[in-house]
Order: sequence, then C-alpha cells, then structure tokens
Amino acid sequence: MKMERHLPIAALKPFVKAFLIIESSDGVENSTLPDTSVVMSFRFSGSVARVTPTLTDTLPGAGLSGMRKSVRQWKYARDTGNLLVLFEEGGAAAFFKTPLHELFEAQQPLEDLIRLQQIREVEEQLAEAGSHAQRIAVVETFLLSVLSMQTPDMLVRHAVAQIKNNQGNIKMKQLAAELFISQDAFEKRFRRHIGCTPKQFAAIVRLRQLIDHFDGTESLTDAAHKAGYFDQAHFIKDFKAFTGQTPQVFFQHTNWW
Repeated sequence: MKMERHLPIAALKPFVKAFLIIESSDGVENSTLPDTSVVMSFRFSGSVARVTPTLTDTLPGAGLSGMRKSVRQWKYARDTGNLLVLFEEGGAAAFFKTPLHELFEAQQPLEDLIRLQQIREVEEQLAEAGSHAQRIAVVETFLLSVLSMQTPDMLVRHAVAQIKNNQGNIKMKQLAAELFISQDAFEKRFRRHIGCTPKQFAAIVRLRQLIDHFDGTESLTDAAHKAGYFDQAHFIKDFKAFTGQTPQVFFQHTNWW
C-alpha cells in the first residue's frame, strides 16, 4: 500500500488538515485507529470494504466518516485508489449542515449530504484526471464551492487546543468555565462542530498521545498512569476498544496508520 500526503491551498487551510492519497496495487487489509479528524473520501479506482466480525460492507464511492472511538478494519481490492480529505478539528462543519455528532461511529454516503449531481461531476473528473495533483485540484474546487463558513468557530477551536495541550486530561466543567459558557451550551456546540462530546474527544486525544509516544523505555503501567489512567482494568478495556488488541499485543506488532 502506498500513501502520499499533500497540503491544501491557503483558502482551505483553516478547515482542511491534509489530503491523503492511498493506492493499493495488491489486495490488502489494514486497520485505522480513532483520530481527531472527520474524514471525507473519494474512490477513483477499485473498491474498499469495511470488515467487521459479522459482515464485509463495500463503501460508497464518496463518503464522510464521522468521529469514532473504536478501531476499524478495511479491505482494499487490487488496483484501488482513494483520495481522503482530513479535516481540521471543527473544519468539516464549514461544509456540511448536518450536525457532525449525528455521524459518530458512522460512514455516510456523500450524496446524502451534498447534491447528487455535484457528487457525480466530481467523481467523473477524478476518474478522468491524469495525476494526483489534478485530483486534489478537483476536490479543492469542490470544497470551495460548498464552503459556507469563512472562519472556524474560535471558541470550539480554543477548547480543542486546551484539550490537546492537556493531553486529554482536563475537566469539562473547568474548561467551559474558562470559556465563559455554560457546560450544557459548550457540549452542544462542541458536538455539532467536532462530531463527538468533549469527553469522547479527550479520550481519543489521551490514547493517541500514549500510543504515539510510547517507546518501551517505561512500563505500560507507568505510561497509563501518565496518561491519567489509575485503574489498570479500565485502561486495558479502553485500549482494547480503541485498537482491537491488548496493550501488550499491540506494541509487539502493529499494522495501522
């Protein structure tokens, strides 16, 4: 599997983190962990399916993946190509009217959110494009055409920064007070723009921080304590839901991105 990461044009940088091109010449399966980005996908060749213990479900050609708290398994057919849009936290809300928390743990066909004719035109242009640069330009033009917000919600963006700066260990009541907003109003606003509750977002940040920085020089128990887990059973349960494996097995062998 081959992956290329590209930065967006300046007009989209407040909302889009990066474009990711994923190509598979051979059939392959892989896993993706929860992250803090809502993701839009366009398939320009082949097919991709989500694999669960009970079924294999082929994904639509264009879709939007909401936030999630558990690992996902994917199966790429031979000669498959995907273009992913990784949104900044809160960035997807600038393009879609649907409250993003309604997509939590879900994959929605893009035609349910955007006019079908517009999606078909993008898919045709992607199929005809002769390079990845041309494909990215097609999607950038599409995004600019549906952009409905000129600036991100700065209160939500500040909340995201605070959660990240504290590595997920922050009380939401305290955070709402710092932002001079009631906790209920804060959580509703956060859910709509980010796609999950502040507490769920903090849990994702906390585990990603632990996984991304664990190098084996300290014990897993110490790493869990540093991440704010003081109940070992709770840590193992959350970690297994997040990765599909126990911490010990996960750090012995990983196949995710």
